[in-house]
Amino acid sequence: MVAFKTAKLGGTASDIVVGKVAGYVHRWRDPNVPLPDEEAFEAIKAGVDAMPQGVKMFLNSGEFYGPNGSTANLELLARFYEKYPEYAERTFLSVKGGGKENSFVPDSSPENLRRSADKINAVLRGTKRVDLFECARVAKNVPIEDAIRTLAQLKKEGKFDHIGMSECSAATLKRANAVHPIAAVEIEVSLWSYEEETKKVIETAKELGIAVIAYSPLGRGFLTGAIKSPDDLPPQDMRRHFSRFQGENFKHNLAIVEAVKAIAAKKGVTPAQLCIAWVASRGPHVIPLPGSSSKKRNLENIAGGNIELTDADLAEIDEIISKYPVKGGRYRDDVDPQVLHLWG
Repeated sequence: MVAFKTAKLGGTASDIVVGKVAGYVHRWRDPNVPLPDEEAFEAIKAGVDAMPQGVKMFLNSGEFYGPNGSTANLELLARFYEKYPEYAERTFLSVKGGGKENSFVPDSSPENLRRSADKINAVLRGTKRVDLFECARVAKNVPIEDAIRTLAQLKKEGKFDHIGMSECSAATLKRANAVHPIAAVEIEVSLWSYEEETKKVIETAKELGIAVIAYSPLGRGFLTGAIKSPDDLPPQDMRRHFSRFQGENFKHNLAIVEAVKAIAAKKGVTPAQLCIAWVASRGPHVIPLPGSSSKKRNLENIAGGNIELTDADLAEIDEIISKYPVKGGRYRDDVDPQVLHLWG
């Protein structure tokens, strides 16, 4: 029997044990077509029920996770916890916020962080306590030390229980943690998103005892092999705007997928599971965060976190990374990374 892997969170949440693979109810398609509640609920329940006793499912959401930056994802979770209240204590809910209202522009002013935390709690309607709050990006209008002091005050007032970070550099993570212990840091980690700063954040988090929530471990679905052409993406799919999914970049990056599929086939796992297992192998504190709205897919993803990769497997994967460097930036090459607030 395969051992079920778990991970510990950090900072003030260091006593909390979660599954090695986190969850996010999401489906890439037309953002204006809502996901049926029961389909989403079954996916969440399956993930939580897969956890051993005493282990929580790490669930991810955001103030703006919905069409046009709406609270649709939070509203869905509120309905879930309302219908299945017994699942509230079995999940660890992380929510991103900190952007200006009705905008994706980061704003860590005390007024805006309070507004964001209050709005998130209002949408949840008391159905579930916010376990962890994190600013989605590092804002430029306030020093990180001041932003963390504000969050510490909001935590003291009972708005949420723990503080996290997202898309920050290793240096910023150190500065923030010096003000208040950080429980988790969320960054993109995958076979095609393994930059030098990614490695630095993972190493710094290890040194400081902070969990790394590794989002998009499947390269936004590309690394699963399910997308054969840009035409496979729905017209409204936001990935059509990302550089890696366009033209010659897409054709070049398919070579990575074919190589991953070959290794996965030899190992008797799916390409997605191989990618999740590789991200999980970055350290005991690294927790892959794939998105799924399917019960079957969610269970497959969780199983990926339990797969052991041998030294030979890892060497073969390292060869893929060096032989087929990804083409195209994580988002859009025609937009300055500073505008996207990456590695703040």
